[in-house]
Amino acid sequence: MTDDKAARTAPVYTGPRWFFPSALIHELDPDASRSGRRPRRTARDWAVDFACFLLAVLIGLLGAETLQNSDLPRALSAADQMLGALSCAALWLRRRWPFALAAAMVPVSFVSETSGGVAVIALFTLAVHRPFRYVAWVAGAQLALVPLYFWWRPDPDLPYAAVVVLFVVLTVAVVGWGMFVRSKRQLMLSLRDRARRAEREARLRAEQAQRLAREAIAREMHDVLAHRLTLLSVHAGALEFRPDAPRDEVARAAGVIRESAHEALQDLREIIGVLRTGDSEDAGRPQPTLAALDTLVAESRQAGMKVTLDQRVTDAASVPASVGRTAYRIAQEGLTNARKHAPGTEVTVSVAGGPGEDLTVTVHNPAPEGEVPPVPGAGQGLIGLTERATLAGGTLKHGPTPDGGFEVQACLPWR
Repeated sequence: MTDDKAARTAPVYTGPRWFFPSALIHELDPDASRSGRRPRRTARDWAVDFACFLLAVLIGLLGAETLQNSDLPRALSAADQMLGALSCAALWLRRRWPFALAAAMVPVSFVSETSGGVAVIALFTLAVHRPFRYVAWVAGAQLALVPLYFWWRPDPDLPYAAVVVLFVVLTVAVVGWGMFVRSKRQLMLSLRDRARRAEREARLRAEQAQRLAREAIAREMHDVLAHRLTLLSVHAGALEFRPDAPRDEVARAAGVIRESAHEALQDLREIIGVLRTGDSEDAGRPQPTLAALDTLVAESRQAGMKVTLDQRVTDAASVPASVGRTAYRIAQEGLTNARKHAPGTEVTVSVAGGPGEDLTVTVHNPAPEGEVPPVPGAGQGLIGLTERATLAGGTLKHGPTPDGGFEVQACLPWR
């Protein structure tokens, strides 16, 4: 429920709204869609509507000139021009009532020659804003009336068959153009929905990864810390029930409690450091530290990668085991990502720091040459590295670089 609400309220388009149709902006904006209000015209809509109005007026003037040259009675010619003027004015309502306007223009354009341009524009608007079943009825009625119209009002310059074929082709072209515009808009909406679903699935995967990490923490807490905490509780209980114990015994019990608490905290740090090993079969095996970084780089080189190791650590032997293990895993995941997403590039692994300073681990690769196919499940390793660095008390940043490559940088405390 929360994900759906966030997906609906998230901004979906932040570009210049004046450049897009109001109907498309209305569909992309969830708040506007729920309000039920009619979308307001954008600057693009006003420009298109004004251009359509001028085109309809121009076609109407050409039709009026044809009427003046014909032997039609003056009263009928005036009525025809009046219908054409009203049709041009009604053209401003084409976005609100596309089907009603297009259906009304079928009989109007049959009796009024000056309304022909409005009928064509209304049919195009109907094809853009409504499904094909509505377009089929209106376009079919117009095509059925074309032969009768030119039998009733023959064109003085073109043969009957030629002018009928010409207007049939024009009607089909207008309908096809309108359906093409509608399909492009529907494609944009479908891509929007796919992007929202992808973001929602990514959030669900991240939440699942965090939940699995919390479950691992709970299991490791019970298995590793139970003994330490039980020993600490026993000695604390002895002090509680023997307040009159000799001073030496009290001091010795307090020392045991302090040592047990220190070892429990150390075990807790070790647990947090190995939560994201990624393979349950490694449980109980010796965990790698910063000293194994050279071996990792050598293995990557044997696998065919180009790796440059820049290690500037003041006293590598004094690096805490949990910090060294976290740095090793970050470098390992960075090399793995570079091998998958940027094959053939030269990867640089930099490690720097000293006692009392932060240990910095950086893995950088330039942009790959050519197209690289997408890797399924991409991003899960970076989520795990971020949580691993956070649990170790540090931070991790990752993202593209100005040269088109990718960089992972972690800062871990070395106390």
